[in-house]
Amino acid sequence: MTRAALYHAHSGNPANRGDWHLLSKHLKGTGARAAGFLSPVGLAEFGEAAGLLHDLGKYTPEFQERLDGGGRRVDHATAGAQVAMTEYGRRFGKLLAFCIAGHHAGLADGAGGGGWISTLDERLKKEVPALDPVWKREIALPRPPAIKMKPRDRDGAAFSIAFLTRMAFSALVDADYLDTEAYYDRLENRRRERGGYPPLCDLSARLDAYLARRFPARAEGEGAGTVNAPRAEVLAAAREKAENPPGLFTLTAPTGGGKTLSSLAFALRHAVRHGLARIVYVIPFTSIVEQTAAVFRDALGGGDDADFVIEHHGAFDEDRVGEREARDKLRLAMENWDAPIVVTTAVQFFESLFANRPSRCRKLHNIANGVVILDEAQTLPLQLLRPCVAALDELARNWRTSVVLCTATQPALAEDDGFPGGFRCVREIAPDPKALRRRLERTRIRHRGAVDDAELAARLRESPSVLCIVNTRRHARELYESIKDSEGASSAVRTAASAGDLYESIKEEGAAHLSTCMCARHRRDVLDVVRARLRDGEPVRLVATSLIEAGVDIDFPVVWRAEAGLESIVQAAGRCNREGRLEAGDVYVFEPAGADGAKPPRLPEVAQRADVARGVLRRHDDPLSLDAIDDYFRNLYWIKEAELDAKGILREIADRGDTFYFPFEKIAREFRMIETTMAPVIVPYRGVSGDDRAVDRLVEELKRVERPGRIARRLQSWTAQVPERALGALRAAGAVKLVRESEFGAQFAVLCNAHLYRRDIGLTWDDPTFRDAESLVR
Repeated sequence: MTRAALYHAHSGNPANRGDWHLLSKHLKGTGARAAGFLSPVGLAEFGEAAGLLHDLGKYTPEFQERLDGGGRRVDHATAGAQVAMTEYGRRFGKLLAFCIAGHHAGLADGAGGGGWISTLDERLKKEVPALDPVWKREIALPRPPAIKMKPRDRDGAAFSIAFLTRMAFSALVDADYLDTEAYYDRLENRRRERGGYPPLCDLSARLDAYLARRFPARAEGEGAGTVNAPRAEVLAAAREKAENPPGLFTLTAPTGGGKTLSSLAFALRHAVRHGLARIVYVIPFTSIVEQTAAVFRDALGGGDDADFVIEHHGAFDEDRVGEREARDKLRLAMENWDAPIVVTTAVQFFESLFANRPSRCRKLHNIANGVVILDEAQTLPLQLLRPCVAALDELARNWRTSVVLCTATQPALAEDDGFPGGFRCVREIAPDPKALRRRLERTRIRHRGAVDDAELAARLRESPSVLCIVNTRRHARELYESIKDSEGASSAVRTAASAGDLYESIKEEGAAHLSTCMCARHRRDVLDVVRARLRDGEPVRLVATSLIEAGVDIDFPVVWRAEAGLESIVQAAGRCNREGRLEAGDVYVFEPAGADGAKPPRLPEVAQRADVARGVLRRHDDPLSLDAIDDYFRNLYWIKEAELDAKGILREIADRGDTFYFPFEKIAREFRMIETTMAPVIVPYRGVSGDDRAVDRLVEELKRVERPGRIARRLQSWTAQVPERALGALRAAGAVKLVRESEFGAQFAVLCNAHLYRRDIGLTWDDPTFRDAESLVR
């Protein structure tokens, strides 16, 4: 046995060192996997070099002693980063060094300090145990690759290099986890099902068959005046445009125009035609991730458990689930997005693209060589809009990714629109969007001015079936309480988690409520009941927050919408007369007012968008026209131009383009799509049918399992999001208990006071701390 064979990456049975993971085998295996991940974009050598060097610090007696169960903790990542600089020089070597030094702790800042992780500059100067030279006989490093990026300008070149580093880091982290996982699976004779997904060509054929069954060809003239013909035209155009080369696309069609399935049809055909690997469908709100994934599973076959569609909205903090080292790192509850279709949120998607932690970055390389559909692109937060646009542009420019901006209210994000750093060469998928909008016009927009809650409640009671959308959870709750028939409600209806029929409760109350105070299963049940009552012609008055505006297929004859941005008004109109059964539905836009006529506090971003929208409503006879929408976004972006990168993220990157000392940790800390930090609480919602004790069994299983990831993902359906300070108040009151608390903090908070979760409105508590925080979110 050679001296090199005595060096191991991971330990197995102490009594049988022959089954330990050889270090050279792990390095080569990780290098081969990382090379494979980056080969579609011509960066295989980068991945191979990172994999071969990432654990080079294990070629030391000190680390081998650690594997034997003795000695101190050994930094085994820094040595590989230092060798990368020596072998590959200060530019390419530095990019490798970032990845290697951070493959456990995360990508660090290049220099300066101030973060939790030591800077790369500090790591490169650090004294570490000397490597046994035998590594040079074991490991043959590849030649430096020729990195041929296509930046849009000088500042864009720095962004491209920083983006490449994060993508290569992703490939390394995923390759390291998978190779380690494969070793322990072999060691323990465990079979793990990975891959085996149906090819995209099969999924495309399944979707075509489903659409043919659901929307059969109609005889000429049949369905005139309905939405069916325009929807069919959008679908036909999507299939035709799928032949276009990869790049940037828009799909501009009115709400109800069939964008969801048409965009999926485009993506599948486009991917098959151009050899792309997967589709990532990005949704603005957590509340509709599971609904959209269910629609896709239904359309593509395979039932509720079809694993070729995964949803990932990160209700639980991935960095806190599990430990960090060797076998423990296999417990991390994360996805690497290797399935053919991924449904996720904008928060999860964009925060991952600017993240630095291994758990958040692991999936990023699987976005490349695919299709990204950004549903409701207009909902991106203004303060991060330029970095988001830059990331999407980079994916299309250098990572063989097609990006589709899919919305009824297309934001003016092209360079030709005057947007700084905007998109170039964008192709529209829909046929003649202006004519399409006119054909699908189904509503009248009426501005009612200031309306207080008493008057609004009276107006809602006058309509047997009506939807009212307001801007905060608190306002939704208060308005719902004012219109429900509380005299007729039984105590069993008011106590949420107790047994009872949701249909009967809504019938008895005469009203329904929808917000993110409710878990996903609860919201789904409410929507099912509301749809059934609308279908059967039974009265129902629904008060909701803006979560209902994105991807929720529902059709009311009348909609009231609190003042907001024009994009929100258009989305609200999309829930009115959606199927074109009436000549025209009525959408009333109102300014919320207090009983004394005073204006109540407004969320700053909602107020800014509402002010711009009010001007557009005055200037345009048809506020739903594409010209009005374009006018709205141009004015909004002109007013807010200085704040479109409020944290200065693009400048932080551009300023370090000469040194490559990018501040990865600082950027990850600053890039937050939602400033209010939210925390998940598992709630005891029972449901209206099926297994109403499933959540109890999952929580009990969570306490026992070694690897909580699978259970955590299943429990996402039973979580409600609350501000962290509200969670602190709930804990102080003994209303929440913690499950699986670890050294990294509370893993899972479970509501143990069932009286705080009501069947009609979800999680509620009358403590002022909670109620004040509640008013800040949807």
